[in-house]
Amino acid sequence: QVQLEESGGGLVQAGGSMRLSCRASGRTFSYYGMGWFRQAPGLGRNFVAAVDFSGHDTYYADSVKGRFTISRDNAKTTVYLQMNSLKPEDTAIYYCAVKTNPFGLAQADESKYNYWGQGTQVTVSS
Repeated sequence: QVQLEESGGGLVQAGGSMRLSCRASGRTFSYYGMGWFRQAPGLGRNFVAAVDFSGHDTYYADSVKGRFTISRDNAKTTVYLQMNSLKPEDTAIYYCAVKTNPFGLAQADESKYNYWGQGTQVTVSS
């Protein structure tokens, strides 16, 4: 059974930075791509960023490109989301997820992920 544990959320002012972490267990972490998604109040869950199994291929939603950076440390079985220049519209619950199938490229398609963390709240005040 795969378990994902997110941490690092909280309250930050607009323009500030925050780093989210997601530690995985229960699977050979280095074989699987990871993704971050978010869900704002009253809205559906949307893709934020993804990284492939090696960390070399990344993919971002247009809304966060240039501000957010996804990375991974396979030795620590952890994926990170560094968020800079935060805006109030970044306020959401952020979820990490692990892909169903090993290897392959970073992907935005939510259906390609089959295990999800419990989510961590990020609130950006104006």
